[in-house]
Amino acid sequence: MNLAPFIDHTLLKATATPDDVRRLCSEARQYHFKAVCINPQHIELCVGELAESGVLIATVCGFPLGATSSRQKAEEARLSVAAGADEVDMVIAIGSALAGDWAYVQADIAAVREATTGKILKVIIEACYLSDEQKERASEAAVRAGADFVKTSTGFGTGGATLDDVRLMARVIAGRAQIKAAGGVRTPADAEAMIAAGATRLGTSGGVGLVSGAANTAGY
Repeated sequence: MNLAPFIDHTLLKATATPDDVRRLCSEARQYHFKAVCINPQHIELCVGELAESGVLIATVCGFPLGATSSRQKAEEARLSVAAGADEVDMVIAIGSALAGDWAYVQADIAAVREATTGKILKVIIEACYLSDEQKERASEAAVRAGADFVKTSTGFGTGGATLDDVRLMARVIAGRAQIKAAGGVRTPADAEAMIAAGATRLGTSGGVGLVSGAANTAGY
């Protein structure tokens, strides 16, 4: 399987330097990955590095805790789009989800959806912190708020994507959105299993290893 079109080539570490981001973009060009996923600071650098490459620029919002206000998330997303981001991966209000305040969770997503009109919105539910019922409710809230993707994980929580979570999300969203599996996708076999379970994007820092058949031990 050609995995490159599924991969969001990811670099979200606090220690990422401009040279690291340039290297990420060069690899994305070389291997024809779907997107790079970087922190907002690096959007404009990626715009220059990826011009006319066909590689999309994804960034994050409310990352990695999801604990900023809806207004702050919306403004962050709006600024990212203005800077050149094609896609925004936002983190839900995890504490509100755990408290069962699904109206807030959905409204929080909707605020970012409004700020990213015309762009792709991926909603990170951070499944490692949620029960199966909460994962279902969070996925449903994302779809109802207009998300294009429901995403498993930030890669910075206590666990990453699992096949069970991808299958659960696929059942709940029932084709109304797509699924991004992120965190722990380390081998081509992992990647193909996630795709078979329903994922149409893979967030990973080991994209080069996946397309070359080498294991990724970096984590995200």
